[in-house]
Amino acid sequence: MCGIAGIVNLRDASPPSRPLLEAMMRALLHRGPDEFGLYRDRHAALGHTRLSIVDLASGQQPLANEDGTLHVVFNGEIFNHVELREELAALGHTFRTRSDTEVIVHAWEQWGERCLPRFNGQWAFALWNSLDRTLVLARDRVGVRPLHVHHGGGRVRFASEVKALFQDPEVRRAIDPAGLAETFTFWAPRAPRTLFEGVHELPPGSVRIYRADGAVHERRWWSPSFPTERVTAGDVEADADRLLTALRDATRLRMVRADVPVGAYLSGGIDSAVVASLAREAVPGRLHTFSLRFEDAEFDETPFQRLMADRLGSTHHEIVATRGDIARALPDVIFHTERALLRTGPAPLFLLSSLVAREGMKVVVTGEGSDEFLGGYDLFREARVRRFWARHPDSTLRPRLFDRLYPWLARSPAASRGLSLRFWARGLDRPDAPTFSHDPRWTSAAALQRFLAPDVSAAAARAGDPVEALVRTLPDDFARWHPLGRAQYLEIETLLSPYILSSQGDRVLMAHSVEGRFPFLDADVMALANALPPDHKLFVLREKYLLKRAAMRLVPDEILSRPKQPYRAPDAVCFVGPGAPDYVDAMFSPDALRDAGLFEPTLARSLYEKVARTREGALSNADNMAFLGILSAQLVHHRLVREVPDARDGRRAPTLRTLIDRCPEA
Repeated sequence: MCGIAGIVNLRDASPPSRPLLEAMMRALLHRGPDEFGLYRDRHAALGHTRLSIVDLASGQQPLANEDGTLHVVFNGEIFNHVELREELAALGHTFRTRSDTEVIVHAWEQWGERCLPRFNGQWAFALWNSLDRTLVLARDRVGVRPLHVHHGGGRVRFASEVKALFQDPEVRRAIDPAGLAETFTFWAPRAPRTLFEGVHELPPGSVRIYRADGAVHERRWWSPSFPTERVTAGDVEADADRLLTALRDATRLRMVRADVPVGAYLSGGIDSAVVASLAREAVPGRLHTFSLRFEDAEFDETPFQRLMADRLGSTHHEIVATRGDIARALPDVIFHTERALLRTGPAPLFLLSSLVAREGMKVVVTGEGSDEFLGGYDLFREARVRRFWARHPDSTLRPRLFDRLYPWLARSPAASRGLSLRFWARGLDRPDAPTFSHDPRWTSAAALQRFLAPDVSAAAARAGDPVEALVRTLPDDFARWHPLGRAQYLEIETLLSPYILSSQGDRVLMAHSVEGRFPFLDADVMALANALPPDHKLFVLREKYLLKRAAMRLVPDEILSRPKQPYRAPDAVCFVGPGAPDYVDAMFSPDALRDAGLFEPTLARSLYEKVARTREGALSNADNMAFLGILSAQLVHHRLVREVPDARDGRRAPTLRTLIDRCPEA
């Protein structure tokens, strides 16, 4: 795993600044602390910071084709590179390294854009053709790896992280009101939008080509898709075997296609347990497993984590996240995620990846993607109950199905129960609406925009409603999909790619120079999952039905049969009371709020004081999210906007191992 950066002059014939590119690379040091590489000619400069995982001896970047006319910088892994290399060699291509990076160059030479669906992996890359002066930017199917772009002043700048773009004084540092509004709706801006004005993220599954004549070509080469015809539920056991075979192959590729040891996360749930079990099968020797524990019993899953570790016989490592740990880590988490957050979930995972790094490991496999592609989220079950309720909205019996989803609801006071049912009733009169499954959550989150400063709110409104903008981009055959497929698509597009794989994935892992690999997001696994009958994913109200059947020989019954426990962490309670870090009060001070200009100071300060005096456990979900959203947005402004973000973490910049400078005099 690595960091990439670059500058391409579309009009100016003077070479891009080498000192600027080197500053951009230093800002990405945490993504690639092993070595640096640089290419420059009169029109383009490409930089690479390397985390050495595949072909340690000869996989340096930027890497070129045989005649030196194509150069690539690449962040990620192409797991089927061995098979592609054999195919390309048979077609006459000559390789000088064992790296997956070189496969990209030759595959592009051979097939052009058609090479992208052939890649099974997780990547973001930039390819520069010095002959015809074209720049190609491409990203993997679901956006595991990031790629940000700024286009202005006759230049295209790209980088893995925004802080690298901000090293250029010509790139204005400012919060985008529309990006903030999307955060207070979907939990994160949806690509191409980011939290920053003028900075865009290449959407997942997309390729963009900049040509010398100024033309820009962009297309989405992959997006989630589901059957338009009814899929008859077939043999469950046969489908379970197919799923397990695909997962076994995907996990094996992610274990053996690395020249360093690969560990595994154990969360206590079925997803990570399946992956860790298959990882243990794939590679001889003792597997290292890593678990996140919580001081708060409400969030802790230690017994199930240890049960699985004992079954695997792994060398098991644990870290306990306290409220104080979460509060102290948040400023650094925000610096690396480059997003405002409505939950603290990324902070404990940031701490967990630090444990992996301290144990000397660079790679872990985890269970991300299972809930989205195999029907695991409560939201999918809620949508099924709500759709059933919507057929007879006056029924008092149908909403009692929520008691099966949440047994605590039956024991709630009448007021609490009524509040919950009013939440799920939102949009009940529009069961055919494309966003029916998500309307309650998005409406609830969007209400938090009342804290925005008036001018920020007005600017966001001018940009348009985020949900309406999403609806305009839905696939043509979206309405013909099964309701579960429609809900899955929305979850993948608005939460998996922009939040889970970013703020809870790549960013907090790479903050400590650790690569995450995700077997459930293997291209073949995703294709198989999307083609399954809906009832094999969500059987009545039983989530991940097929996966549980497939995992029966791999995972203890205690884990298979336990109620689903979504990953969560203590939120606002971490930041108030005795021992709260000083920065919290400072970020909510009237001066800081006015300086950032994002939130109405009186409302934001009142919320802070309300949270500080509210009895533990009595804070509403809305106030919890608003508090975190304001605090984290204030930290974004403080750490990334007010000054040029300095990403150096005390480590000395590595040696510039690859230097191809065709303009050394400039």
